[in-house]
Amino acid sequence: MVPVVPAFTRFRAATKSARTIARTAGLMAGLLVLPSAVLAYADLLPAPLNLDVLGLGSDEQPDLPHVARQIAIGAPLRIVAFGSSSTEGIGASSPTKAYPALLEASLRKLYPQLGGVTVINRGIGGEHVDDMLKRLDRDVIAAEPQLVIWQTGSNDPLRGVALDHFRAATVGAIKRMQEAGIDVVLMEPQWCPALDATPGSYRFRDAVREIGDELGVPVIRRADLMQDWIREGKLTRKQLFAADGLHMADGGYALLAQAAAAAIVEDSGRVSVAEAVAE
Repeated sequence: MVPVVPAFTRFRAATKSARTIARTAGLMAGLLVLPSAVLAYADLLPAPLNLDVLGLGSDEQPDLPHVARQIAIGAPLRIVAFGSSSTEGIGASSPTKAYPALLEASLRKLYPQLGGVTVINRGIGGEHVDDMLKRLDRDVIAAEPQLVIWQTGSNDPLRGVALDHFRAATVGAIKRMQEAGIDVVLMEPQWCPALDATPGSYRFRDAVREIGDELGVPVIRRADLMQDWIREGKLTRKQLFAADGLHMADGGYALLAQAAAAAIVEDSGRVSVAEAVAE
């Protein structure tokens, strides 16, 4: 059964780029790679692997093939939430109200048939792209996740990082994670008064979107989502923002976790669950 998620005006967090032959081949290859964490499930899969068995037609390739595979065979799903203060949960009333903890709870409800869902919070407040790259191997790749949600681009304009350097460093890090067999979702900077007042800050938001399009990586368009939540009356500005005017409060983190869960469902191709594979 494909999980049902709430409808969002813009819950589709990624803008899918056009499929090229190379992109399709790369995703198919990703589905054929058996992660070491699920070797015990290998006997459930036909050889060669047919995408139709995963609930996907030959013309419908998922943006998150490693996530799709875990769902299809009912194996544990491990996600690293990588980023700065919005990932750490600054502004939330407790760590359990940060978006990674709420995302884990949401995915466990959506996918009760999996062997467990773990979302590891690797957010450290105040970091820019170079700070995060220093710990990419230790905090992200070493954890051997199937998915990384990388929240980035918020502190870089505040700390004077050059846009070209940000782009090059981000692209390089994404490719390193993909080469390690990890799916990647980007999360763009927030919409907030502090960034509104920083000249050029939204060039980093646009850069994250452009990188996603160029590499075929989904992007959670957080700035758009936040403005939609206000416009649609889901939250007031006071409910959305913490007192510092930069970070989100509990209500914002809760809606962000819902949007992230919906994006994972969509970008994994709404794959059928393990029972269909075992038949």
